[in-house]
Amino acid sequence: MELITPEFGLFFWQTIVFLVLLFIMAKFAWKPILNSVRNREQSINDALASAENARKEMQNLKADNDQLLKEARAERDAILKEARELKEKTIADASEEAKAKADKIVADAKRSIELEKQSAMAELKNQVAELSVEIAEKVLRKELSGKKEQHQMIEKMLGEAKLN
Repeated sequence: MELITPEFGLFFWQTIVFLVLLFIMAKFAWKPILNSVRNREQSINDALASAENARKEMQNLKADNDQLLKEARAERDAILKEARELKEKTIADASEEAKAKADKIVADAKRSIELEKQSAMAELKNQVAELSVEIAEKVLRKELSGKKEQHQMIEKMLGEAKLN
C-alpha cells in the first residue's frame, strides 16, 4: 500500500485559492448576504413586534367591546324597565280614567232615571187626579140627577160635617 503524501505545492496553491476566494466572498458576497440576513432578521422582529402589538390592540378592543356591550345591556335594561313602568302607569291612568268616566255615566244615568221616575210619577198623579175628578163628576151627576137626591146629599154632608 502506498501512502499518499500531501504535496506542499498543491497545498500551498489550494490555500491561496481558498484565501482569495474567501477575500472575494468577504468583499462582495458576505456583506450583501449579512445585510440581507440582518434585514430579514429585522423584518421578522418587526413582524413579531407588530403581531404582538396587534394582539395587544385586539385584547384592548375586545375589552372595550366587552365594556361597551355591558353598558349597552345596562342601558337596554334601564330602557326596558322604564318602558314597563311607563306602560304600567299608562294602564293604571287609563283604568282610573275609564273607572271615573264609568262612575260619571252611572251617576248621570241614575240622576236621569230618578228624574224620569219623578216626572212619570207626577204625570201619573195628574192622570189619576183627572180620572178621579171625572169619575166623581159622573157619579155625582148620576146620583144627583133629581132635586130630591140633591137635598138628601146636602143633608148627609151636613150631618157628616157636624160629626167630625
